[in-house]
Amino acid sequence: MLSITVVAVVFGVVFLAELPDKTALAGLMLGTRYRASYVFAGVAAAFLVHVTLAVAAGSVLTLLPHRLVQGIVGVLFLLGAAMLLLKKDDDEEEQARKPADQSFWKVAGSGFMLILVAEFGDLTQIMTANLAARYDDPFSVGIGAVLALWAVAALGILGGRTLLKFVPLRLVTRIAALVMLALAGFSLYEAVA
Repeated sequence: MLSITVVAVVFGVVFLAELPDKTALAGLMLGTRYRASYVFAGVAAAFLVHVTLAVAAGSVLTLLPHRLVQGIVGVLFLLGAAMLLLKKDDDEEEQARKPADQSFWKVAGSGFMLILVAEFGDLTQIMTANLAARYDDPFSVGIGAVLALWAVAALGILGGRTLLKFVPLRLVTRIAALVMLALAGFSLYEAVA
């Protein structure tokens, strides 16, 4: 059964963590070169694959004892927060090969392959697995994560430049790290209590 609360929490956490990531920058770059709908189709398909893998991994974690899972999830959230806080602001943007033509399949394929490779094992994929283990609601976690990743991709493709004029990337990164620290504290408290 779909839990709107879980969807909302997952959406918020994944959205904030992904916004300062290379995906928004890659989407912005592809969106300035090619038709936005074609780029989005490829990127959206790649994120669907990533979330499916992450939710499956997180669901396996739910088979372990509850305290152990909460401890693992708490530590992984702490690591995620540390990765966000220690991340250099000048990380290289992912560069995509320019397709020879701008047909749907060439452009969507470029977007799909770029995201599939760049995001494999990424922080948000690990976070999605953690959230799936935490909430034991794979459907709601999957919906929240996919919607968040699609929203970031759409922002990157359509309005990344404008957004970053008003919201500093550093602020978004700090907010995402604080949310992850709070989730880590809550998970570790549940593991000990």
